[in-house]
Order: sequence, then structure tokens, then C-alpha cells
Amino acid sequence: MNPLKKLAGQTVIYGLPSIIGRMLGYLLVPVYTRVFDQGEYGTVTLFYSFVAVIFIILTYGMETAFFRFSELEKNKKNVFNTVFNTVFISLLITTSIFLVFTIIYSQDIANWIKYPGQKNYVIWFLIILSLDTLACIPFAKLRAQNKARRFATIKIINIITNICLNLFFILLCPYILKNYHSGIIFKFINVVFNPDLNLIAYVFISNLLASALTLILLLPDILVLKFHFNFSLWKKLIYYAFPLLFAGLAGIMNETGGRILIRYLLPEGIAEQQLGIYAACFKIAIFMALFIQAFRYAAEPFFFSYAKEKNSKKIYADLMTYFVIVASFIFLAIMMYIDIVIHFIGKEFREGASVIPILLLAYLFLGIFYNLSIWYKLTNKTKFGAFLAIFGAVVTISLNFYAIPRIGYIGSAWATLLCYGSMMVLSFFLSKKYYPVKYNLKRITGYIGFSVVLFLISKFLNIEHLALKLIINTIFLLVFISIVYFLEKPGFKKIFR
Repeated sequence: MNPLKKLAGQTVIYGLPSIIGRMLGYLLVPVYTRVFDQGEYGTVTLFYSFVAVIFIILTYGMETAFFRFSELEKNKKNVFNTVFNTVFISLLITTSIFLVFTIIYSQDIANWIKYPGQKNYVIWFLIILSLDTLACIPFAKLRAQNKARRFATIKIINIITNICLNLFFILLCPYILKNYHSGIIFKFINVVFNPDLNLIAYVFISNLLASALTLILLLPDILVLKFHFNFSLWKKLIYYAFPLLFAGLAGIMNETGGRILIRYLLPEGIAEQQLGIYAACFKIAIFMALFIQAFRYAAEPFFFSYAKEKNSKKIYADLMTYFVIVASFIFLAIMMYIDIVIHFIGKEFREGASVIPILLLAYLFLGIFYNLSIWYKLTNKTKFGAFLAIFGAVVTISLNFYAIPRIGYIGSAWATLLCYGSMMVLSFFLSKKYYPVKYNLKRITGYIGFSVVLFLISKFLNIEHLALKLIINTIFLLVFISIVYFLEKPGFKKIFR
């Protein structure tokens, strides 16, 4: 099978649960932005931003290390299981220590993040983090074994459970208690739902229950563990993974750091509102993020498995071009129909719509950076990955500190774009030295530039009649598709053949 066709299929398979889940989860955004005010939604966003940062610390690069070492030793008897056992036991020990100590000091943590009255929120999230960390490597094992169906099924169950519980607690329970005062359902709701508890709490409780169910479903993949810990292998894994910890930590700071800093760089009250608006508009960029996430799930094992092929660099170069085509299309499609898409968030959150194209381009640059990252992963120069991510984090934090007090969340959006753009450019020039791949720069920059130009033309026309505007924007989108097809027709035929 054509390797790019295979990767496309894997991207769909591994990304499908995330895409379906995020799209279903996206249905919660209209709920959140209509049930919660700007400040409350800002609180939800802040806690999840902290979780994203801590999750990187708890996994400390072991997922990528698992893929690398299981692939290098895949022809040796029982090595795959040894790698899995060693990585999982390592995470089990460190996660258990983390959970015990952080629960003991949960009130201090709540005080430190300036939510002294929300100790329960902190404890719930500590448990969620621990459950998700323990599920990380079993999921990676399923991907490495190409058990896509089981991977997708468990992911989708997790997502649907979380969504259903959110709807149950946030919408159904208050409705039943308000409109009914007797009956079996009313009594059941009185048992499982506390009306005195802030509805935000049930967002977190739903996540906790879904994460617990996911780990239970993964038990058959965990119980095959023979609890054999190979210390010499563990040292190699740590040596490979440790730079990825800093790379991942810096990388997640690039993604969530701006949202965290908004809370602490703006005055109390205003900060939560600004964060809520910014976070809601961030959700509009979800389709680009979904594509990148799906691509990463499939691409990382793909890069390693094709590294020894004679034409591997040609495959990587073609992959970059096709990635940029899809990402540019997603950017253009969202912006051409933004007048419709924007209604997914509540009215009071729509004032932040100006950051959406900035964030979409930022994600596009991030996706290109992930493509480029093969040079330091395949050459075992993961310290450069850490360097690039730390460089990006310095750019992000510096620009956020400068811009947020002056122009609020808009400054954070520009900081994100400049961060990912600078990381992308620097990684490209480093790759030319250590693992040169002949990327088609004319096509790559051309497709991105063309999509941006079409968006700017549409914006400049400023057509007020919605139906006419959508017709013209659809024509722009078809023009983009036609030019791409004309230029890439031979490559498309080769892939689908």
C-alpha cells in the first residue's frame, strides 16, 4: 500500500474518536457559554489549562520513548512486552507518589492558584490527572499494535460518557428539580445531585467518572503486565525521554500559558471574563486542532516505522505538502463560514471573534512544526526538541507579559501565533543541517499564502447581506480547491491508486 495512503487511513482511524468526541464535546460549548457567565467559564478553562501542564510532567516523555524503543527492538523476542512493562510500572510508581502528596497538600495548592475555597476542585483534578496518566501507555500500546478498533471504541466511550454526564448534571438535574417534586426520577436526582453545589463542579465530576471508566475498560490491556521492571532499559528510556519532558512542558506552556497568564496579569474580575471570552473563541479553532491531533496520533509511529525505507525523505516531504493543503483548507473553510460557526458560542462571548483567524494560523504553524520534528526524533537528538520548545515558551511568556496588560486576550493570541511561527522557522533551519528533507517550499508557502489572501479579500469586501456573503465565500473556497487539485492531480492519483 502507498505509505501516504496508509497514513491517511491511520489518521482517520486514530483521529476519528477524537474528532467525533471533540465535535460532540463541541456541543457542550453552547451549553457552557449559555449556562455559565464569562467568569465561570474562565474558571473551567483555567483548571483544564493547569491539568494540561501537569499531565506532561506526569508522563515525562515516556509515550514517545515507548514508541521509539518498541520499534527499534520489535524483532527481538518479548522486547515489546518488556518495554511496556517497564514504562507502565515507572508511571504507576511516580503517579502514585504524586497523588498521595498532592492530596495531602490540596488546600495549599488551592491557595496558591488563588481558589482557596475550591479544595474539592483540586482533589478531583488530581484524581483525573492520575487516571489519565495511567491510561496513557495502554493507549499507546494499542496504537503500536495497530489495534485501531479497540483504541477508537474506548476513546469514544470515554467521550460520550463525559458528554452525557455533563448534560445530565448541568441541564437535566436542575430541570427535574425545578419542575417536578415527586416520583422515582425526582428521588434519584435528589440522591446523585446536590443543588447547593456550583454547576461548575459537575463539569469536573463528569470528567472524573469518564476517566475512571476508561481505565476500567483498559484493564485487559494492563493486566497482561507481568510486573517485570528492566532497570537498564529504564535508564535508556529516561535518557531518551527526559529532554522530551522539557520539550512537552515548554510546548504545553506555549498552548495554555497565555490562558493561565490572563488570569494573573489582569485585574481580579476582569481577568476571569477575558479568559472566558478568549477560551470560548479558542473553541472555534477546534477543527484545526482536531486535524493536528489526529495527524499526530498516526504520524508518530508512521515516522519511526518508515525511517529505514530508501525513499523515506521523499515520503516525508510529500506528507508535509499534503498536510499544509488540508490545514489551509480548514483555515479557509472556517473563516469563509465564520458568521455561522460563531453562533456555537453564547452571544456575550462573540466579541472575541477577531482572535479566531490568528489562532487558526497558529495551529497551522504548530502542525508544520510537528511534521518537522522528525529530524530530532529520528536522529535521537531529542535535546533539540527541548531547546525548540523552551525557546517557544520564552517567546510565549515574554510576549504575553508584554501584551496581555496592554491589549488583553488579543495579545495572547498574537503571542501564540508568533511563538509557533518562530519555532517552525527555527526547526526548519536546524533540520536542514541534521536531517535534510527537500520540502516543496514554493507549494507549502503558496497554499498558506493563497488561503490567507482569499480570507483577507473576503474580509475587505465586508458584505453585509449574509446570503450573498456566503455565496461569494463559497466561490472563494471552490477556487482554492480547484487550484489545489490542478497542481496536485498527479500526486492525488498516485495516492488513491
